[in-house]
Amino acid sequence: MVLPVSRVGVAACGQTVLSPSWRSAQHIELIYDAVRLTLVGTPFTIADVDFVIDCGSDVLDGRSISNCGFLGAMGAHHKEESRVEDDGLFGVFYAWQKILSGHSDVGLVIAYSKPSESDVDMFWATQTEPFFQRPVGLDNVVASALQAQQYLERTGTSHEAFASVAAHDWANAASNPRVDVERAPTEAEIAASAETAPPLTEATISRYVDGAAATLLVSERIARKLRLDPVWILGMGSAMDEHMLGAREPGVLAGCVNAGDSAFRIAQRDRAEVDLVEVSAPSAAGELMALEALGLAADGEGASLFADSGVVVNPSGGALPADPLVATGLIRFDEAALQLFGTAGGVQVDDPRVALVHGSSGVGMQNTCVALLGVD
Repeated sequence: MVLPVSRVGVAACGQTVLSPSWRSAQHIELIYDAVRLTLVGTPFTIADVDFVIDCGSDVLDGRSISNCGFLGAMGAHHKEESRVEDDGLFGVFYAWQKILSGHSDVGLVIAYSKPSESDVDMFWATQTEPFFQRPVGLDNVVASALQAQQYLERTGTSHEAFASVAAHDWANAASNPRVDVERAPTEAEIAASAETAPPLTEATISRYVDGAAATLLVSERIARKLRLDPVWILGMGSAMDEHMLGAREPGVLAGCVNAGDSAFRIAQRDRAEVDLVEVSAPSAAGELMALEALGLAADGEGASLFADSGVVVNPSGGALPADPLVATGLIRFDEAALQLFGTAGGVQVDDPRVALVHGSSGVGMQNTCVALLGVD
């Protein structure tokens, strides 16, 4: 009889530097480095891993079943391996449930992306409705701009808030040793950047980067046996919004609301307990919408969280300065775990106890996954 596991912990995590272009490394090398950095310094070897879950995109990689070429670098040879063709945080969700079921004790989650070698427009085009949305050029930038305008009209927020959010994230990213940033633009420079899709400017839209990340998850039984002090997954939730952009509530991320509610309900925690949040969004407007949908701020007041609110937002810099697409949510998860371990470097939050992690995918942030992490 297989007994369920009470808790799942993060034993270790690792990631490559996130760079606009990793010309000196292929996918397989980035993946290998992320796995190596995760295992080094732990009591685990790849032989101890029961299963591997990898998150990537055949469209971005340019070939079908692309993960088959990377299994060796993942350490998945002769192991149970599953592909999640979605954001890396959904891979964590899958691994969390597998270990909770009692059938496995140690899982490795990997996410990677090299948009510098891809046609990102085609990547987004494959996710739009093919008869009405795709022919008119709807992609994630256009969808983000439409949602941003709806958000401004619904809440009365000033579009200057977008530049303030972006400046905050870029400043934090410049201090993050895992993000390739030569110089953080000022708020004035962000506001004056070229208008890409009104009301969004070039600098208020996420910058695509190459990179890979990995996370090692263990059951509480293994953690106690090896006397580890992991970061615990307190709860998770996921939800999907309407596929058609026009069918969604204007300027609101309904799926994000539901995913957040599920995570807090399972964790049996209150939002007031959250010390830091790592939120991933394709635009500064999306970041504010997500923070409000997660219940961390009232409608139209998400920008107040970037002041001295008691909750630290994106100490890593978030997705605006560094968006590796399919790996973005796992990066947020790893960055939050490093904060709770106290080893983040850069902007380190003072003695955090509970972190909220947000991941999204799909055009206009259609899909959402949320995790709550904590330490004993």
